[in-house]
Amino acid sequence: MSITADKKKSLISDNQNSKNDTGSPEVQIAILTERISNLSEHMQKHKKDLSTRRGLLTLVARRRKLLDYIRGVEEKRYQDIIKKHGIRK
Repeated sequence: MSITADKKKSLISDNQNSKNDTGSPEVQIAILTERISNLSEHMQKHKKDLSTRRGLLTLVARRRKLLDYIRGVEEKRYQDIIKKHGIRK
């Protein structure tokens, strides 16, 4: 269910704005998207796992807040992120 360290490093390197960038909204959204997809697969198998469902909804809300922030700052960045990660509006 969790992301491996190698996967996390590759997500960071693919989405960072500079060499030492690990906390920009783009990186955070990429990591959250990966975690959300992992939990979504788990929920397909275990439909009655309510604690996982709650955690999944929390992650989706956190990602939505970051996306709303980016949308307010720069619309083009927002559109690029949505397209890159396949996120619905």
